[in-house]
Amino acid sequence: MGDRADEGADMAGRVVVVGGGLAGAKVVEQLRDRGHDGPVALLGAETERPYERPPLSKGYLLGTDERSAAFVHDEGWYAEHGVDLRTGTRARAIDLGSRDVVDTSGTRHPFDHLVLATGSRPRLLDVPGGDLEGVVHLRTLDDSDRLRAALSSAQHVAVVGGGWIGLEVAAAARAAGCEVSLLVRDRLPLVKVLGPELAALFARLHRDNGVDLRTGVAVTRVVPRGTGARVGAVELDDGALLEADLVVAAVGASPRTELAAQAGLTVDDGVVVDAHLRSSVPHVLAVGDVARAWHPTLRTHLRVEHWATALHQPETAAATICGLDEPYDALPYFFTDQYDLGMEYTGWIGPQGYDEVVVRGDLDGRELVAFWLREGRVLAGMNVNVWDVVDDVTALVRSGAVVDRARLADPDVSLGDLG
Repeated sequence: MGDRADEGADMAGRVVVVGGGLAGAKVVEQLRDRGHDGPVALLGAETERPYERPPLSKGYLLGTDERSAAFVHDEGWYAEHGVDLRTGTRARAIDLGSRDVVDTSGTRHPFDHLVLATGSRPRLLDVPGGDLEGVVHLRTLDDSDRLRAALSSAQHVAVVGGGWIGLEVAAAARAAGCEVSLLVRDRLPLVKVLGPELAALFARLHRDNGVDLRTGVAVTRVVPRGTGARVGAVELDDGALLEADLVVAAVGASPRTELAAQAGLTVDDGVVVDAHLRSSVPHVLAVGDVARAWHPTLRTHLRVEHWATALHQPETAAATICGLDEPYDALPYFFTDQYDLGMEYTGWIGPQGYDEVVVRGDLDGRELVAFWLREGRVLAGMNVNVWDVVDDVTALVRSGAVVDRARLADPDVSLGDLG
């Protein structure tokens, strides 16, 4: 727990949380855990109770996890903790003057504090034929259900996009026995995130598992099968025509900022918030994918579309509402599972980039820890099929220490001795 900050302390006021995903569910959980005993309402546009999204492209899509494992809380948790859960309820407007959230039915939900956990929406495949039957994206549990069913019968799958979702879906499609084309605009998948040194590892991983990975290409058209309304192929800008009976658009996501913008909050690639997750209107907060938060350690605003942010930012949001001084300063963290590869990444490289990558372990064998350095200091680290090192990597990044490159690359030297 942080120190008490008298200004803004509110243990009994009305809190409305807009957004029924992991971030929203964790805000209400943290409020109750911290002793907030006032009315709490959680408005979710989906008809499902809050669930986590990583299983949708990982275990649940693969069929190794049960559907129920995705839900954040048991069905009865919300009533037991005095949380008014309103599923199937989409917020239409924020009335800052009266401090109400207005939903699409016209119902007003009064608040003393409002938390926006509206997340992000997938970008659509904006090409001719992008609306054909069989062109899908992945964001919701229903999307995952449909994709999982489609993979069971599809023969040729085209995945458009070389980010984490695209690669995880490609791996799931191969596990389902589909022929897979992975179509990436950049010279390598993930190159903007990892740089060419480690992006090449993921390119090899997919090619080794039978994926037809095509880089430096763009989809210009989705072609119907015959004269029907169902997809039959995709056309690329290099003139290639690839057979496909299922096309997965994994071309990124955009933060859902419409409510915030209409209410006059400061919006710039997300809802701009301070380290305590307060927006330009202090009793309105934002968390998760939609929040572009000031990071006190990295000294910049960041918007991080990953599970760990949705999991942990709510701790700060609830603390802020309860009058506690607990700024959010966790380093960006994300993970992936593809084929026999598991990976965790911690840190932030930033717009200045890095000047070298140091690898300890076996890059070709895909069992390693990689570090991105600038001026001898570790900016970020990624462990691949090596476990229990995230705390040490985090400490190295936070230390800002100049490290000995040879010792950093030596698996016999403890990471804990380098900071």
